[in-house]
Amino acid sequence: MTDDIKKKAAIAGAAIGSAAVAAALLYVNKRKKKAEEPGQLPPIPSGEKPETD
Repeated sequence: MTDDIKKKAAIAGAAIGSAAVAAALLYVNKRKKKAEEPGQLPPIPSGEKPETD
């Protein structure tokens, strides 16, 4: 009986571990793609004061 519980615990641990690794890889790939995208450039100063309300 205890051997069966150990097997189930090992399988559950492996499933959780592999899911964590997969999530980490997806996160890293998402950050890498976002870093490669060109960002919006800041506005070029024209020398005029910005008008505000």
